[in-house]
Amino acid sequence: MRYKYILVFSSAMESQRNQSESGMIKRIQQLGLDRWDALSDRQRKYTKKIWSVITFKWRWQIAMNIPYLAIFVLDRSIPSVHKFNMDLLLAVSSKLPIPSFLSSWSGLG
Repeated sequence: MRYKYILVFSSAMESQRNQSESGMIKRIQQLGLDRWDALSDRQRKYTKKIWSVITFKWRWQIAMNIPYLAIFVLDRSIPSVHKFNMDLLLAVSSKLPIPSFLSSWSGLG
């Protein structure tokens, strides 16, 4: 009986948390809309230009990092890719003049 009460209580707490999160999101959205409505046309124009530059740079950054994300995902999910990456790192690190205490910190030695 006690276990059932804990489940009901935890699910009620979870639904309250979801409601509070959605309420907070709605308040933030409303605050943004209120501030947007308070801007003049000139300020809106400049805000849109700034936002387009920022989002362009974000898109560019994401596009540049996709190959590294793919390598990371493959390294985590496929053991042969992980072995190849580790062999490659060991081959490269063996030719670098890195002191042994630094290479032990990086996990290469």
